[in-house]
Parts: sequence; structure tokens; C-alpha cells
Amino acid sequence: MEKVTQVYPLDGYKLKMQFNTGETRIFDAQPYLQKGVFQQLQDEKRFRQAYVALDTVCWPGGLDIAPETLYDRSTPE
Repeated sequence: MEKVTQVYPLDGYKLKMQFNTGETRIFDAQPYLQKGVFQQLQDEKRFRQAYVALDTVCWPGGLDIAPETLYDRSTPE
């Protein structure tokens, strides 16, 4: 199973992530920002508070996206 080891928030609500596989991938979070609790991340300052915990990307307030979703829906850099 792929695990996120590092995350770098980018402009345009994208995440650059390093995985335990050695891959670097880009995830576009914009489609998620209209859904439920993820609407909180429309605030770019909050979006940029992304960090890695429990092998995935998290944000303050208990928000996270499953690592398999981040991997499957991202593109290689």
C-alpha cells in the first residue's frame, strides 16, 4: 500500500506528494473543495496547512484524504 511521506501544497489547490514508493505525484484537490467538510479548505491559508500524519495528508480539524485516493487520483510529476 502506498503511503505519503511528504506533502507540499502548491498554487491552484494542488498537492505535490512523495510516496514510500519513491514516486512524486501531483493531486488536484479542487474537485473536493465543493463537498462536505472539505469546503473548509477553500480558504487557501487553511489548505496550505497540509501535513503528513498516519501515512496520508491531513489538515487541522481532523480532515484527511485516504492515501490510496491520493495515489490513484494523482499524476506523476
